Amino acid sequence: MTTAPPIAERHRLYEDAVALVTGTLLVALGLALYAKATLVVGGTAGLSLLLQYASGYGFGTIFFLVNLPFYLLSIRRMGWPYTIRTFIAVAMVSVLSRLTPQWISIEAIEPLYAAVCGGVLVGIGLLALFRHRAGLGGFNILAVYLQDTYGWRAGYVQLALDVMILIGAAFILPLEKLGLSLVGAAAINLTLAINHRPGRYMGVS
Repeated sequence: MTTAPPIAERHRLYEDAVALVTGTLLVALGLALYAKATLVVGGTAGLSLLLQYASGYGFGTIFFLVNLPFYLLSIRRMGWPYTIRTFIAVAMVSVLSRLTPQWISIEAIEPLYAAVCGGVLVGIGLLALFRHRAGLGGFNILAVYLQDTYGWRAGYVQLALDVMILIGAAFILPLEKLGLSLVGAAAINLTLAINHRPGRYMGVS
């Protein structure tokens, strides 16, 4: 005698809204720790941080613009609801990344702590977004699409793409900062790989 699989409960609109706020707040705080320690993460956020360090332009504007080309893939592969939620999440992180340094002042921070704690914060923030069918654009769209389509774990896909960004960071950051950035990337993607598995969380949007 077999037991019928549990029916996934659809998320309510207010639950999606709370998840977007929670996830983007955590990501923005994690990125603030990274920026204070002059570290970099993977994905379009990491690319945006590198461009910020190299050009001096604000992270929020760069992050919003870098993600624009990926929305076409998101519409075609993930659908309008996912794309709209992701666009909102990216816009919120762009705004919050500018406001967070005004809300919290960090005099000094140990770079290793920034790498680990910042990575965990970003990972948990992404987890909240992923579980409510949203992301932060760019590589997140690709990672979630590959997991939904082929069963590849989003965390491992993201890790491979992050390595490519970190290779580029080697031309801008000193070796010590690059090594700590790798620690942060591992913290982010291990958080996702352990917690974001198909069938483990039954809520859907």
